[in-house]
Amino acid sequence: MLLNVLAVGDVVGEGGLAFLERHLRPLKKLHQIDFTVVNGENASGVGLTPKQARAILDAGADVITLGNHTFNRVQIAEFLDECPYLLRPANYTPRNPGRGWGVFDGPRGLRIGVLNLQGRVEMGGHLDNPFTTADRLLAGGGADIVLADFHAEATSEKGAMAWYLDGRVQALWGTHTHVPTADARVLPKGLGFVTDLGMTGPAQSVLGVKPEQSVNLFLGGIHQRYQEAPGPCKLESVRFTIDTEARRCTAVERVDIAD
Repeated sequence: MLLNVLAVGDVVGEGGLAFLERHLRPLKKLHQIDFTVVNGENASGVGLTPKQARAILDAGADVITLGNHTFNRVQIAEFLDECPYLLRPANYTPRNPGRGWGVFDGPRGLRIGVLNLQGRVEMGGHLDNPFTTADRLLAGGGADIVLADFHAEATSEKGAMAWYLDGRVQALWGTHTHVPTADARVLPKGLGFVTDLGMTGPAQSVLGVKPEQSVNLFLGGIHQRYQEAPGPCKLESVRFTIDTEARRCTAVERVDIAD
């Protein structure tokens, strides 16, 4: 069976969430998508609330992944334990609520594993090694195919993770930098990879933020609380086609739309 997976780039702000709500289901129908993973960690600008998580699931996401802003909205902590379809990076320390790995029902009884990891280069925080964390979780089995969201700053760390997991994971995409990359490809052992999905949010912005705020920061001005940029939005995503019997990705292509 060929399984079409859609991975959607970081949802930024209420504008990005509203755009996702309007366009995700029609996009899934157009591209015959069987399973959808959305990174939602910036739906509040920084962080995600339970209300926003429910909205993303209602919009058509099967699983929501997060990243370094997971706990910027403290009200999400309890919901992380309650909602099995919401993942935070698996290499957070065990003292954190939630989980970073789940196995979900796909078409025809397929068991789809989703792994959420966070990089350590220029990311801060007290994080376990994402490479050895992946080893540990994948050793437990339980999934027919595995998808991974690697939320990381460094392109080299994302690329290294893809090569490290090639043959054990069928699709791996990078999130966090909010800029779509043009390197979608299939590695030799069958892992589909793209360095960064991009984002879902304001198109006339700097990573979703009002441009003047970023300009001010780089000119040495006082840091201000980031504000979502107004105006038209975009949705950036990637479709992975996976041969579930061969356990290989066969195609990776960008799926981007804009107002």
